[in-house]
Amino acid sequence: MITITFFAKEIEQEVKVNLESVTGFRIEGHAGFAKKGKDIVCAAVSALVMNTMNSIHSFTSDVFDYNEHEKRGLIDFRIVSERSPETIILLKSLILGLQGIQEEYGEKYLRIDFQNS
Repeated sequence: MITITFFAKEIEQEVKVNLESVTGFRIEGHAGFAKKGKDIVCAAVSALVMNTMNSIHSFTSDVFDYNEHEKRGLIDFRIVSERSPETIILLKSLILGLQGIQEEYGEKYLRIDFQNS
């Protein structure tokens, strides 16, 4: 299973998250939907995540920390500067896309959590 934890400054009662306050995310694991190289859930998640990180890098001047460990399926991405409006919308778009994948394939393959940053 892929576990995605979004870090946010404003979480009310662990239920309601102000998406404007998201500061980064950590992704761990592999979906296990299919064999390596054939896993469409992993491919979809990877495409959304990589596009978001590349877009923030290319289209904003926001500063971020990034770490990855390919075998563990780990990506840790945190904005360390003030977040531009573009970064906020890109992170919100990432969440929307990932929630769509989760709704389509279920929490057996993809789980999304929010945590205070």
